Amino acid sequence: MAVKAENRSGRGRRWRQVVWSAAAALMLLPLLAMQVTAEVVWDGADFAIFGAMLIVAGGVCELATRISASGAYRAAVGIAVAAAVALIWTNLAVGLIGAEDDPANLLYGGVLGVGIIGAFIARFRPNGMAHAFLATALVQAVVAAVAVAAGMGYPSSPPLEILGVNALFAVLWLASALLFRRAAREQTFA
Repeated sequence: MAVKAENRSGRGRRWRQVVWSAAAALMLLPLLAMQVTAEVVWDGADFAIFGAMLIVAGGVCELATRISASGAYRAAVGIAVAAAVALIWTNLAVGLIGAEDDPANLLYGGVLGVGIIGAFIARFRPNGMAHAFLATALVQAVVAAVAVAAGMGYPSSPPLEILGVNALFAVLWLASALLFRRAAREQTFA
């Protein structure tokens, strides 16, 4: 796909500045938290993993800026990337099902896999991306239903907690899908 002239405009530059500024601010949060509480204890590996995640996330947002000048498309990518980073980091830090070392948390690899593979199958086109992230939301809900039905993570993760947290992620994936759908409509009428 060719880079559109609009993407090099001020709007694209602002988008990139916001993304990279947010990544830098997020990287500083644990460092600041370590100064005020003993609850946050990060080592070099934690910072390296989080930094790598933020670089990949920022790179994906950069790619979105180059692919489309649509605000809806960029917002959809931003929400999907934020949801993916939050899903990965939450699983690494505390786990969504039971503790962080509970093997049930590996199910979320399937959620991310559906989104990533779906994006490539869609060739990053908005209509296909809408379908990919609708499927991602569905898989997120299925993981929650399976976890609750199988009693996974109990008693450290009660069923309502598992359902609530997964519902939040499913809503984020759905919001991304709806914004991709809107971007597809804009593209149709443009």
